[in-house]
Amino acid sequence: MAHRGGGILAPENTLVGMDAAVFHGHVAVEFDVMLAGDGVPVLMHDDVLGRTVAGAGPVADLPSDVLTTFDAGSWLAPRFSLARVPRYVDVVAWLRQQGVWMNVEIKPSPGADVATGTVVGRMTQEVFAGVDDLALKPLLSSFSVDALLAARCAAPDIPRALLLSAPPADWQARLDAVGAIALHCNHRNLTPGLAAQVKAAGYGLFCYTVNEPDRARELLLWGVDAFCTDRIDLIGPDFT
Repeated sequence: MAHRGGGILAPENTLVGMDAAVFHGHVAVEFDVMLAGDGVPVLMHDDVLGRTVAGAGPVADLPSDVLTTFDAGSWLAPRFSLARVPRYVDVVAWLRQQGVWMNVEIKPSPGADVATGTVVGRMTQEVFAGVDDLALKPLLSSFSVDALLAARCAAPDIPRALLLSAPPADWQARLDAVGAIALHCNHRNLTPGLAAQVKAAGYGLFCYTVNEPDRARELLLWGVDAFCTDRIDLIGPDFT
């Protein structure tokens, strides 16, 4: 799965990045969604500007019609200077046209967990209304329990996954509390034993962020179902 779309090859969380993933043969992407100041969901990882998007201050202070005009690509290379912050709905529409599966990480600004989960969940439910095949629906994931609970209320038909960097002993109870079908964790904190427990319990297992092909193969041998990678050039759909 292409991490934030472009991995290291194109600006993260942009349509340019999604296009790079498709160009390299990926049929699944992971990206982050946050609310702009007017409540419109946009692709964004950081809750403040300055790292990948030109500007300063909280994302939540800016309406989407302003935020989507900001340069989201020059930080990586001058040739990406035209990349902009995209709206969630536009990215979903484009990826569906390309036949690409989506892992949508709900990434709330501080204090906006419930609002973000509700809006992203409701919009996703509306866009995928009438899609009965679970494999064709996106997967909503988050570190925020409150965001996932809100998404479950707004989009009961869209599957969910809980992000736990280092899964604690009660990982299954935490997944069950939000109705999650999968556990997502940092691959450095996964062991063969834990992987076996997760799979034996009937959950999906996803890891982030795997950039070494040998490590990727090892994780697959442990039973990991999927992982995201920044090295979309080295670890393609058929790298094994």
